Amino acid sequence: MSVLAYDGMSPFELGIVTEVFGLSRPELDVPWYRLVICADGPVRVVGGATMLAGYGLDDLAAADTVIIPGVSDVRSPVPEPVVAALRTAHARGARLVSICSGAFALAAAGLLDGKRAATHWQYAALLAERHPAVEVDADVLYVDDGDILTSAGSAAGIDLCVHLVRADHGATVANAVARRLVVAPHREGGQAQFIEAPVQEPTEDAVAASMTWALANLAAPITVESLARLAHLSTRTYLRRFRLTAGTSPIRWLITQRVQASLALLESGEHPIPDVAAAVGFDSPVTYRHHFTRAMRTSPSAYRRAFRERG
Repeated sequence: MSVLAYDGMSPFELGIVTEVFGLSRPELDVPWYRLVICADGPVRVVGGATMLAGYGLDDLAAADTVIIPGVSDVRSPVPEPVVAALRTAHARGARLVSICSGAFALAAAGLLDGKRAATHWQYAALLAERHPAVEVDADVLYVDDGDILTSAGSAAGIDLCVHLVRADHGATVANAVARRLVVAPHREGGQAQFIEAPVQEPTEDAVAASMTWALANLAAPITVESLARLAHLSTRTYLRRFRLTAGTSPIRWLITQRVQASLALLESGEHPIPDVAAAVGFDSPVTYRHHFTRAMRTSPSAYRRAFRERG
């Protein structure tokens, strides 16, 4: 795995990548990543420090996963050596990942043409204007297109990195990494990246409490009306305040939590798929398979087989 360092960058997004993938994690008992930081010469970062990377662009292109943090200036051309390295990596079959405005580098290499991509909402219009062949989605946290993944702003980069760990090692390992980072173990990629949230009022604390209750009772029948009653709100007010709090609807949020809760059951046990579906609150195996496939782009049984093959 490689990550690009470049002149004028903020160290934060580079730090996200090194924190998730660069630290040794022997307690997880899985083969961990070998991360290398690559640059085309000495790099001056925001704040006045200069960094000298031990690897160059040839090493960047040779990795099986290549991560591009936000570019230093979205209005400046992406350096041609970086563009060439990205094209080489893609031609080799590498997985390409961008954080925030790093999507501009992938777009400059022509790798996002005809694809849906995320970037920071502040830059979405410019990315769409400069690269009309890219389907820019300004509303989501990240987009997983298989071999190319893009994310919104810096915090969404954390979500995407944890999502990569989940894809590679499963939910239990990803949850352990998230706990070490003290972040949510999963935020759905389709969740809104920009939420106009006012200062919290007691009613919004009640919404959060209802979400906590739902997570502890996923197997129970849960409706918007029952959650609203727990929060002592009308259904209409609850729906509005839930979206302000979570950036999505209660039902979509609940489906995501149930799918994510099922991953550990698929990975660790021999439970039949109908039992897994019932354990996380889906009313039928058919409904479970539908939502699982939509969220994970594979079936529950195929996910179980793939995870065992990775192990």
